[in-house]
Amino acid sequence: MDVQQLFKRLKKEAECPLCLDTVKNPKTLPCLHSFCLECLDELANFARRQLQTTIKCPVCQTSFPIPDTDTFANLPSSFHLNRLVDVLALQDSSVQAQKCNTCDDNNPATSYCFVCQTFMCASCFQSHQRFKTTRGHRNVLIDKLQAQDVQELIERPMMCSEQFHEDQPLEFYCEDCKVLICLKCSIVIHNRHSVTDTQKAALEQKMKLTEAVAELKAEILLYENEIKKQTELKDKNVTDIMNAEKKMTDSVEEWIRNLREHEMKMKEKFREIYEAEQKQHETRLENLELITTQLKSCVERGQGVLKRNISTEILQTNHSILQRCDELTNARKSDRYESPYLNYFLKKKFDTFDQILVTKTDSSMTLAEFDDSEIGRESNVVVVTRDSEGLQCYQRDDKIKVDILTSEGDHLKTELRDSNDGKYTVTYTPQCVGQHSIVIEVNGQPLTGSPFLVQIRQQHYQFAFKFGLEGDKAGQFGWISDIAVSDITRTIAVADLGKNRIQLFSSNGKFQTQVKLDGKPYSVAFTECGDLLTLVSGNNNKLRLFNEQGQFIKHINDKYLKEPYYLSIASDGRLIITDKARNKVKVLSPDGNDLLAYMTVPNCDQYPRCAVYHQNKFYVSYPGDHCIKVFDKIGVYINDIGCEGSNDGQFDCPVGLVIDKYNRLIVCDVDNQRLQLFTLRGKFLRKLQGEYFHNNRPRYASLNNDGNLIVAGRHGYYIFVNS
Repeated sequence: MDVQQLFKRLKKEAECPLCLDTVKNPKTLPCLHSFCLECLDELANFARRQLQTTIKCPVCQTSFPIPDTDTFANLPSSFHLNRLVDVLALQDSSVQAQKCNTCDDNNPATSYCFVCQTFMCASCFQSHQRFKTTRGHRNVLIDKLQAQDVQELIERPMMCSEQFHEDQPLEFYCEDCKVLICLKCSIVIHNRHSVTDTQKAALEQKMKLTEAVAELKAEILLYENEIKKQTELKDKNVTDIMNAEKKMTDSVEEWIRNLREHEMKMKEKFREIYEAEQKQHETRLENLELITTQLKSCVERGQGVLKRNISTEILQTNHSILQRCDELTNARKSDRYESPYLNYFLKKKFDTFDQILVTKTDSSMTLAEFDDSEIGRESNVVVVTRDSEGLQCYQRDDKIKVDILTSEGDHLKTELRDSNDGKYTVTYTPQCVGQHSIVIEVNGQPLTGSPFLVQIRQQHYQFAFKFGLEGDKAGQFGWISDIAVSDITRTIAVADLGKNRIQLFSSNGKFQTQVKLDGKPYSVAFTECGDLLTLVSGNNNKLRLFNEQGQFIKHINDKYLKEPYYLSIASDGRLIITDKARNKVKVLSPDGNDLLAYMTVPNCDQYPRCAVYHQNKFYVSYPGDHCIKVFDKIGVYINDIGCEGSNDGQFDCPVGLVIDKYNRLIVCDVDNQRLQLFTLRGKFLRKLQGEYFHNNRPRYASLNNDGNLIVAGRHGYYIFVNS
């Protein structure tokens, strides 16, 4: 780089952001921005005149209190800026800024020795050149500086400021006093202190500084990502407003077009009425004018005869004139035509029903829950409005519309109840079986998944068949610890804890194959691609992956697991595992390499048994607490569903959980020997109990894509239940 360009860059770097001149006596604020001391003091004086006790950094707007001394002189000076000011003074020919460091004459420096690291006047430079020991040193005249020389001057060692030590570089660092010192200082002033080499001390600080800078860079990425998201939200807001405005404009223009068309039709009708009525009046006028003309003609003829008064003419015309007079007098007069009354009126006052609605409710995040519906039984649809973060919210102006149609297309009567908390309950009573369509709109936008299809039935989950016996043979079970169903092939996997194996069955209960294990299988689950993931007891390799034919594929990383007990897989592939160690539920990445979240319940010493994830919430069974605990998407405890007891909605050792396609939570209520169905908000719907559960308490449950429910106890039979 050319030396002039370098000086230009350095001058820009040394510019005070306030006065835009080369900084003088630079002082650095805690926010790390530097300014002239005089500029800072002037800024403080101005703020004080405004009765303010703080100033803001002109660069980053961080606030700082004005010192009691009314000056910022006690702020630290910038080492780097001081060096730049010294070097820039050389370029400006202000050589008086640098004095000779060799003699006591205080002469201006004209040269610099890079070996001795000192400025020299012209006389000292000549002596320096004469001595044999210094003749070969690298010297440079200040008015002949090159870019490389300037850079080395900036990076030259710092000299000691103690009296009689001015020729000593600061090569050491006192750990006790936290200051740079020279060799003489280490002997005279800092004797017996912990002293280390400057480069070594700087290296240690550099590592800390590097880590701090790396953390700040990570924070910058987070903020930049937040800025990006905020910008996207801003742009989305602009787009939404423009789209809404366009929709309004299009609607108004359509209304105007329709009104204009209506206006033309009405004007045409007015024209038809006008023409018909005018024709009637014209006809009557023509008849009246004709009769009037005839009367006048007869009068003129009679008056002429009388005026002439000729006897012969009177006698000859008398008869015909009298006859004509009789005809005209006795002629039937035309009726006067009166037009009917004409009026214009509106059947209903014209109103505009459009509205601009500003709301935090996000229709794409809003949820709907459906009751188990039967003929003649009052059922509910619960709409829960939520914001873009998925949190329940309430906006008074929100418009909720729910329309329920039967399979024949008839509309059911509905009643909407607003709870004023973001929850809207729509009540209806189905009158026929079959598939009903529920159309839900929030502020004119259809809910995600709308229209929803709800099957109205007379009965629910009728048992179809059972299979399996206790025993050691294929197709028999010792101690069942879990079941799972493949969404792809409907293959049923049974974890047989008592026999250290996993057995695979077809959807009709026919044995297919088994996987022998060297440990006890506590839990099984099928991945999205149809592979079988199992949780096996042991010190290592707790998570193992097999294909549906039972062939081993690989081990999954399980470094985060201590005492795993149950496994489920979320729709996005995340692994949800209950861990008896410290009673935690852990959420791992699909490969097990990352712990994404974990959840516990405050003041709860019971361990979690089964956990499932649905619609941004975790549902976890706690047999010891006789309840289901609900957590939000990041693992924060929300509430309990149920309590200990045998009444509807109460539990005695709940274990297995599944959520069906109607968003109903199905719980295996083990010691009450039944299944219980709830809404996702915890409202009890119904229970399933009977002969299958008398001697085989339902402990585990799973669903296939068709909605078929498979239930098993720890010992005994499997039970198939049709949806």
